[in-house]
Amino acid sequence: MGSLITHNPAALQALMSETIFTNGTADVVAAPETAVPESERIVENIAPVTTEEFIYQGDKSTGILFILRYPAYPYFSPQAEEAFVKTIGALKLTLQNVAVLNLANAHNPNDFKRIMTFFEPKKITLLGVEPASLNLPTIGHNAYMKGRIATVFNTFSFEEMFADVDKKKLFWNEFKTFIST
Repeated sequence: MGSLITHNPAALQALMSETIFTNGTADVVAAPETAVPESERIVENIAPVTTEEFIYQGDKSTGILFILRYPAYPYFSPQAEEAFVKTIGALKLTLQNVAVLNLANAHNPNDFKRIMTFFEPKKITLLGVEPASLNLPTIGHNAYMKGRIATVFNTFSFEEMFADVDKKKLFWNEFKTFIST
């Protein structure tokens, strides 16, 4: 079996069952040659793990960022993902041309300034994430706040919208306007 080398943090997270930390150097401590015979070694050299500051889905270059907090899922529950894909699809967007950030992932900092610096978004949608948790001013549900660089739209999580059709209708009317401006 050959060496498996990846620098993709999401792939590493999916493949590994243990937490890996690196100090960013290429120094690898090798076990003594007698510990494991050459013929039984699986990985001979381990490249340093280089990760981006955030683990996210999609493309951050488009300037459209969705921030959510789903502790039980990498991004969305299956039902919420289906609704999300349909929703953004109606506006000619896809999972590949927007960025989705789950703040429940322990790797992702819950720091709005770092989010702004890394993603450089123009439009941010908070899906069930309270603005105060990011040290933002109060923004009502289905309302947005225009900043110097980006506009932040605060709305409900998809689970909240599944439970209340009125919330879903309010979201959709405002979201269409928000994305098209």
